[in-house]
Amino acid sequence: MQLDLELVHIREGESFAAWRHGYPFRTVRWHYHPEYEIHLVAATHGKFYVGDHVGEFSPGQLIMTGPNLPQNWISDIGSAEAVPQRTEVIQFPQSFVDKVLDAFPEAAAAQSLFERSRRGILFDYETGEAVRPLMRRLLNARGVLRLGLFFEILDRLLKASNIQTLSSLSYMLNLEKQEESEMNRVIAHLRENLTEPISETELAEMTGQSQSAFSRSFKRHTGTSLVRFRNQLRIDLACQMLVADPDAKVSDICFDVGFSNLSNFNRHFLRVKGKSPSEFRQIFAENEAVRMPA
Repeated sequence: MQLDLELVHIREGESFAAWRHGYPFRTVRWHYHPEYEIHLVAATHGKFYVGDHVGEFSPGQLIMTGPNLPQNWISDIGSAEAVPQRTEVIQFPQSFVDKVLDAFPEAAAAQSLFERSRRGILFDYETGEAVRPLMRRLLNARGVLRLGLFFEILDRLLKASNIQTLSSLSYMLNLEKQEESEMNRVIAHLRENLTEPISETELAEMTGQSQSAFSRSFKRHTGTSLVRFRNQLRIDLACQMLVADPDAKVSDICFDVGFSNLSNFNRHFLRVKGKSPSEFRQIFAENEAVRMPA
């Protein structure tokens, strides 16, 4: 699947870009950019793709994505139709985030939000509705008012109570250069030997920890248990294989990624991705088939 780089233009004298666009539009394609993005849908319904996550969107949907996370929103409208204002976005670089965190101690609480956005964050529609008037004011604001509105939006995101992380942990690890650490070496070992029955004791020995200490460290590092993490990695690999080879049998992929039986694989796939392997493959095939005009 072709992945295109979007060049984000931040005007001289400004810290971030804030703009809106319609549909179809040149950025409506499978693309990425180094900047963080706050993305608000103003009109239409359709499918969206963030990393290896697929979902449905409607007006009021609010998503934040981190650097270099592939994404696309495809509206369900006729080929001859056009929507003048579908999306409102704010895009800002890592350098702006670093300056904010260094300059303002009050912004420290946002660090976890920026980190989590690297996998994509879906906010509830209540937060989307609260951000919408602020976003529209921001699009026309200048100077200090512009900064004030940005921080007010950031505050709304931090206060959101119902948020969902979108892309899998494995997908994020593929996109980023990870610092060398004992736990990252463990994760790399797991990924390289997904089909092998590696025990938690063996992995604990790699870090020089007891099994119980390793279990706590692993959950703190990944946010989940070893069993669930390994199953998620296997599902992530299955997703890549489903997309890469449309003719490959689901049953073959099941065993290739390390599951012992098809029903267990299907159950885990449905839990992790919210759809069956066949449905996942079909939806991504639809994304590949869409080619929007520039």
